[in-house]
Parts: sequence; C-alpha cells; structure tokens
Amino acid sequence: MDSFWPALALFAIAAAGVLGVYGAAAAVRIGGGPLSREPYMAGVPVTEHPVSRFHVRWYAVTLLFLAFDMEMVFMYPWVLVVAEKGVHAVAEMFGFLAVLLVAVVYAWREGAFRWT
Repeated sequence: MDSFWPALALFAIAAAGVLGVYGAAAAVRIGGGPLSREPYMAGVPVTEHPVSRFHVRWYAVTLLFLAFDMEMVFMYPWVLVVAEKGVHAVAEMFGFLAVLLVAVVYAWREGAFRWT
C-alpha cells in the first residue's frame, strides 16, 4: 500500500494541473459574440441542429470501420511475437484474416459500400 501513495500524488498533481489550465483559460477568455459561437460552415447559415440524426447507412460504415480497426489492434501484437511463435501463429493470423474477408464479402454483397 505504501507504493500506491506516489502514484496517487502524481495523479493529484496532474489533475490539479489540468484544472489549473482550464481555470486560467476560463479566467482570461474574451467573450465572443453570437457569430463566433456558430460553427464554421463556409458562410452558409446553419439550418439544422448540430446533434441531428445521421442516416442509417453511416452506422454500417461505422461498424465496418470498427471491425477493421480491431483487426489492426490484434495484428500489431501478433507482428511482435510472430518470429518466436513460428508457423502456428502465421496460420492463426490467416484464419483470422479469412474470417474478416468473409465479413467484407458479406458487407459488399449487402451493399454496405454503396453510397447511393
């Protein structure tokens, strides 16, 4: 338990630093007018709420992105240990990539990559 106190002190110092920076920024902030609070839209007036609903096709694209992002998360540690694990690790990775290829083919056939 004694080794926990330095970590807790470091966390407290970091939290105090972050709160100090946010407090200083709030103290010296120059108030903006209503125009500066609008999002930048290249001169076009905003017509909808910033938290409006997205079209349902974006959710499929998001899920595909997350699937391939997770692929990279699993491939990075594999690259680090493949030399010592040998052929068995290579075969497992090809199996993993085969499952992902099946997912891509399924998404392609379902039209997840079409934008119209």
